Amino acid sequence: MRTLLLADGNNLLYRAYFAVPDLSTRAGLPTNAVFGFVRLLRQLEEVWSPEGVVVAFDGGIPDERRALLGKYKAQRKPMPEKLREQIPVVERYLDAAGVAWARADGEEADDVIASICRAWSGSFERMLIASSDKDLFQLVSERVLMVPVAGKGTAMGPAEVMEKTGVAPALVREWLALVGDASDNIPGVPGVGAKTAARLIGQCGTVEGIYRQLDSMPAGRVKESLSVSREIVNRNLKMMGLRDRVDCGLAPGDAVRKPADGKALLALFEELEFESMAREYRQGDLFGSRFCC
Repeated sequence: MRTLLLADGNNLLYRAYFAVPDLSTRAGLPTNAVFGFVRLLRQLEEVWSPEGVVVAFDGGIPDERRALLGKYKAQRKPMPEKLREQIPVVERYLDAAGVAWARADGEEADDVIASICRAWSGSFERMLIASSDKDLFQLVSERVLMVPVAGKGTAMGPAEVMEKTGVAPALVREWLALVGDASDNIPGVPGVGAKTAARLIGQCGTVEGIYRQLDSMPAGRVKESLSVSREIVNRNLKMMGLRDRVDCGLAPGDAVRKPADGKALLALFEELEFESMAREYRQGDLFGSRFCC
């Protein structure tokens, strides 16, 4: 089975940065995010054995989302400078290791991943999305699964998304429109939590169905809150939808793992003072095997 691994690069970077204790070269160059990123990506490849890999990075926020909600993601702290410094180094690593990566100006990594899933659906039998972002539940199907960023874990298919959210993947956008997303600073309908939203969608089918049946709902806080929040919900439906026409600059063949540039990879490990990785590469090269990421 031809499998494509789509890794949420920013998700991996942040996890690596905060999971690995402060690590730097003797000259003071921070390296903890790079070290953790390499290990996470290597682990993902070992666990899932994909034929193709693409790491998607954020390239900004689409103007359309900014126009809909000016405070979108505004509550987030700026990326730590020590993490920002390491992004070009991670890109150097990916190039040397033969791993494809993508970033589209003014587009979020989720949208790059959604676009690849749509455009390459005929090129891979299975696509695995490594991310903890629940927005990506919208993409899950029998052929598109979510997998943990770290550890072996279990791949999430439609049944697992249904168990976690209470709705099928095709209705996740509707569910999010009601619930909102605090991590992105998107308010939902006051008083309507995840379980209530799932129940309403289960009863009425869609957000539109909920509002068609609003008059016949029993009086109470939920009905009143839905009534005064229609504009919020309509906006959220537009906000939560993934943009799947982003040009990522790659073709399916680009995702197939290329042979590593041994000299560049070893030189980078030595520059970063990753002694264990440099040693593993030298030993692997000595015995004729290729170091995997």
